[in-house]
Amino acid sequence: MLRCVGLLLHCFSVIKDKSAGIVCCHVLLIVSFTSLYLRYLASFIPEDNLLETSEVTSEGNIRQSINLDDTLDFRARHGVETRTSWKAPIIWEGMFDPVLYDQTHIQNQSSVALTVFAVGRYLDAYLKTFLTSAEQHFMSGLKVRYYVFTDEPDSVPNIELGPQRSLKVIQVEKHSRWQDISMMRMKTISDTIESDIRHHCNYVFCLDVDQEFKGRFGSEALGDSVAQIHAYFYKLPKERWTYDKNPNSKANMEYGDYYYHAAVFGGLLEHVKSLADHCFLGIMEDKLNDVEALWHDESHLNKYFWLHKPTRLLSPEYCWDTNNIDNDIHIAHLIWAEKHYDTLRDQ
Repeated sequence: MLRCVGLLLHCFSVIKDKSAGIVCCHVLLIVSFTSLYLRYLASFIPEDNLLETSEVTSEGNIRQSINLDDTLDFRARHGVETRTSWKAPIIWEGMFDPVLYDQTHIQNQSSVALTVFAVGRYLDAYLKTFLTSAEQHFMSGLKVRYYVFTDEPDSVPNIELGPQRSLKVIQVEKHSRWQDISMMRMKTISDTIESDIRHHCNYVFCLDVDQEFKGRFGSEALGDSVAQIHAYFYKLPKERWTYDKNPNSKANMEYGDYYYHAAVFGGLLEHVKSLADHCFLGIMEDKLNDVEALWHDESHLNKYFWLHKPTRLLSPEYCWDTNNIDNDIHIAHLIWAEKHYDTLRDQ
């Protein structure tokens, strides 16, 4: 573009013929208008994984935009869905180049906040395994800041953190019912994004503590708005998906695109805050009406993703229950820890 403008200006300096000068002027206007129009069109390109903007380098070369998702191999996996009806990718092992994703995100200084709630008996039962396994497998090479929400800050284990990793402990109230702990986390996440996370990170992932990383959970999972397909429902017919069907609840929905698991969700911080705010407001309105959604915050999360389609879906490989046997699961990146609801949950 710059070369074109320079050439046209040179034409003005050498061309004496008036009509030729008018033609050059018209060409210059057309080129300028085209450039502005292309910039206008570019404003509608989704941000998801568009990690490099076109710019002129110090050497005078033009660096081209790179959309990492253009490199995904949607035919790498057979027998599973790799793209939604609205063209969002569903990430399975083998679809992506991990080196390319990591190098690009590192170059663009992507940073990730990982929030986890360890309240009551869940702290002793799961937190140490969760954090130590995250250090091995979660977003390796990127800046990561852990946010541990707990009612017992002094009991958080000391974990040796790698380079560019930090941990912040935030004390929260312990509610009398585990259901309230689950539902109220949305307000805490939203408040923390506003007060702290936005000063340190541009992506947020929110995970349940009763899980363990077993394989790479890397930058291929990053996107504008990220939802996790529930391991128990992805092969079941839609009529068996357990959406909240109570018409008095704000989470009520008759059908949806997928059934999403609230144990994993994430995205750019503004998208995660929007989700958390939506869920919290729905929960509070339900409380005013003496209603509680079937699966608490997960029901509200599914309603949000029905209304606001996620731009990236993680396959069940990213949150898997090893009690299930399924040939579709090539690598279980994150697995469910053994559940002891009878002893860990307050009734």
